Amino acid sequence: MVRKLVQVAQKVGVSEATVSRVLNGKPGVSDSTRQAVLTALDVLGYERPTQLRGVRARLVGLVLPELQNPIFPALAEVAGGALVQLGFTPVLCTRSAGGLTEAEYVTMLLDQQVCGVIFCGGLTLDESAALKERGVPVVLLNAAVDHGGFPQVSTDDVAAVQQAYAHLTSLGHTRIGLMVGPADHTPSRRKAAAFTALADRAPTGRTAHPIGHAIFSFEGGQAVATDLITTGITALICGSDVLALGAIRAARRQGLTVPHHLSVVGYDDSAFMNYTDPPLTTLRQPIEAMSRAAVTLLTNQINGTNPTPTELLHEPELVVRHSTAPAPTPAPADGDRP
Repeated sequence: MVRKLVQVAQKVGVSEATVSRVLNGKPGVSDSTRQAVLTALDVLGYERPTQLRGVRARLVGLVLPELQNPIFPALAEVAGGALVQLGFTPVLCTRSAGGLTEAEYVTMLLDQQVCGVIFCGGLTLDESAALKERGVPVVLLNAAVDHGGFPQVSTDDVAAVQQAYAHLTSLGHTRIGLMVGPADHTPSRRKAAAFTALADRAPTGRTAHPIGHAIFSFEGGQAVATDLITTGITALICGSDVLALGAIRAARRQGLTVPHHLSVVGYDDSAFMNYTDPPLTTLRQPIEAMSRAAVTLLTNQINGTNPTPTELLHEPELVVRHSTAPAPTPAPADGDRP
């Protein structure tokens, strides 16, 4: 019993005495705190006291496209914690090979009468229509596709590319490539458009600024980076840290070193990027601020405040480590040798 009190108190951020009052049905506890304690019991796997079992937890779906990319568990952890603090029970739904599709998850969540859903990634038009028809509040977090009618929270992809590009050009790079996800992936499309605009203003033009589209995986990054490196680039901006790690492997397979021959910039600043070889220069997504903003937008809808469908753009932060360096000096031509 003592362990239960300690764990629940830590989860909610209240005293053990407050938890005890809730479990024993004592007065002196606000409704929001009481609900948060009951939700924490559910999340931690403890049975509610008999007299409280009729109090149904408020469920919120967290739909993720995958868990292999560390950025998605990080988003879910912050958003889930914020929901618990507010008295909701997060229900994690992850698409995986052979598992439920997002459409099936939406059906399941509707059957469970969820209060709302936060989508990290995709949402089809059919799923969107089903949620709107039932009046379920929805917020899109780094949406993979363009959707009208729902509030969105995103990282500013244009600003991210501009920061990475400015960093590399300040190091003397003029042949810079971009590797992002599929062409129909909204954040990738935005990054590609921003990169093309920068290439159009560069003296070297687009030919020195190739763009590659890869599936979001280490192997996908390695395969596409291999082709991009053959174009003669000296720097590569990547649409995720996982793609960047694949690019580093591709460079090494071609006998190149990072950053001496090729500078690489990632995107996300996911866990352990400070401990890779070399430590990765990357664009840090503001996970804490974005996740909490998504939860606020959702709970405002649940509480009757319907925000104008719009997109909140959060500024990324360039974190410079050791995978970027000054552009390599071209070897002198034979006629220029002393």
